[in-house]
Amino acid sequence: MDLDRDNRFGSGEPFTIGVEEELFLVDPLTGRQTNTSGAVLERLGEVEGRVERELHACQVELITNVHSSVGEAVSALREMRRAVLATGAGILASGTHPSAREGDAAITHKERYERIHYLLGDAAVTPIAGLHIHVGMPDAETAIRAFNGLRRDLPLLQALAANSPFLHGRDTGLASAREVLLREWPRSGVPRAMRDFADFSEMSRVLARAADVPDYTFFWWRLRPHPRLGTVEIRALDAQASLADTAALVALVHCLAREAAESGPDGDPPPELIEEGMFRAARFGVEGELPDVHGSRRAVSEILEDALARVEFRARELGCVEELALLSDLLRRGGGAGAQRATHQIAGIDAVVRQLIELTTAEVSWSQAH
Repeated sequence: MDLDRDNRFGSGEPFTIGVEEELFLVDPLTGRQTNTSGAVLERLGEVEGRVERELHACQVELITNVHSSVGEAVSALREMRRAVLATGAGILASGTHPSAREGDAAITHKERYERIHYLLGDAAVTPIAGLHIHVGMPDAETAIRAFNGLRRDLPLLQALAANSPFLHGRDTGLASAREVLLREWPRSGVPRAMRDFADFSEMSRVLARAADVPDYTFFWWRLRPHPRLGTVEIRALDAQASLADTAALVALVHCLAREAAESGPDGDPPPELIEEGMFRAARFGVEGELPDVHGSRRAVSEILEDALARVEFRARELGCVEELALLSDLLRRGGGAGAQRATHQIAGIDAVVRQLIELTTAEVSWSQAH
């Protein structure tokens, strides 16, 4: 693909959104991870959007169509969750499965995934689940402007979405074990700012050749332009059990992306500071402090307050004021990681798994109540 010529930026309405969420397939009674994605897809009925197999056979990915609002996108996710449940499978949304043993997950028999497994080796042994958000861009240069502007917001988004404190049955001491596991993958960090789309295209060509991969879709960055879809894609978020939390995070990304696209970056944080912020977000979640461009640390709650003030107008314009307001409840609970730990303190790891299953399935009618 010649990215300078063959891209889909501007092929649809600008600033529409699409959402992808990765879910664990589990025994609905015990919560045990199951390698059953092939059987689930065989039994799946019609859905609006797509349900796909993932790298690991214990996961499926729900992919919405293009939508104009957060409410529409989350409603589509709800319906796809319902369709997967109708096959008889259990589903669990979290950045990691809290209690699955290392080595339990089988690799999906698909050419792309077998290639990834070959390239990554043991780095691919543990499945992780993310929430990916695409925002449509009117043209390639606007996409790069949004990409550059969103880089500074990645640590905040990572902290808010941290939802994987447990791995292989133990507390990792992290708010997002997924983020740290993903660091074992090549081309998975936060790239530098790009001068323009030609700079991104040339860098993609050179890096793909160096990495012996077909194209930029093998760059697992936390944020990337996606010319094939005409979007900028945020990939830094853990999967969320609660559709209310999903809606809040999608709304924030939607607003920040539009603000960055139309206003451009406010400063250009170096990759080193962003990487430090990403680790601190993964370590401490919403309870942490994140560095600014000068290296001074500020509480996540303060940074969020500033971000919300920055996008207040965008939220009204995009019709997601109510969804953004849900972030206050997410903060109050300590995010997904805090909620998981609160349950663990009272009832242990099995209760954490049960609660995640309940949250993932109980809110399939969430959007009907709002």
